[in-house]
Amino acid sequence: MLNPTVPKPGPAKLTKNAGLEEWLEEAKQCHYLPESAMYPDKITLVRGNHESRQITQVYGFYEECQQKYGNASVWKSCCQVFDFLVLAAIVDGEVLCVHGGLSPEIRTVDQIRVVARAQEIPHEGAFCDLVWSDPEDVETWAVSPRGAGWLFGDKVATEFNHVNGLKLIARAHQLVNEGYKYHFSQKSVVTVWSAPNYCYRCGNVASIMNVGEDLKPKFSIFNAVPEEQRAVPAGRRGAGEYFL
Repeated sequence: MLNPTVPKPGPAKLTKNAGLEEWLEEAKQCHYLPESAMYPDKITLVRGNHESRQITQVYGFYEECQQKYGNASVWKSCCQVFDFLVLAAIVDGEVLCVHGGLSPEIRTVDQIRVVARAQEIPHEGAFCDLVWSDPEDVETWAVSPRGAGWLFGDKVATEFNHVNGLKLIARAHQLVNEGYKYHFSQKSVVTVWSAPNYCYRCGNVASIMNVGEDLKPKFSIFNAVPEEQRAVPAGRRGAGEYFL
């Protein structure tokens, strides 16, 4: 999660927010989607690799919709929403927000703008790479062990930032036990992980990256709410079996 001011009960006072996580299946309760509809000029949801038909059938969202509503109509409607989520966002022209990483098919930000996004995530190509790629200690590009996207190195990130006048690439996609992690010698990429105690068993902390007028990132670290303090809405059984 990038640059939010967490609202307290009462009139909403929000700065601009970008959600980078696989926000659909990170928790029992997720308010990102309705809040983005309520405050479209304040909240931007960036599509991740889990916001797809294939992945949601593997990680439980499809099954949850079937159990709760008796059919797949809600799941299908959500998938249609996924198809229209943005693939990236830019903060003041200098911080690129993307879920996964870079692509050998994309050299400029303008090329991201023209990617045909209203579709299921393809298995290869620029669209796929943006939601699946990872930074790694490689010279330029390397095959990703994920089976989709690429591993990209310091040279690739530095050149991309230089060409596009960027200072930083902020992304998610990889669990970071400390909540966030800078990559490469020039700190050209940062991974921001905002799901504490991932899957209710990893024990990690999470972070929110705040970017002020000076564009210098500051991180707020937080832990998961203790189990005994969690309020599960009436009719909810809690975490699905896919979290266990």
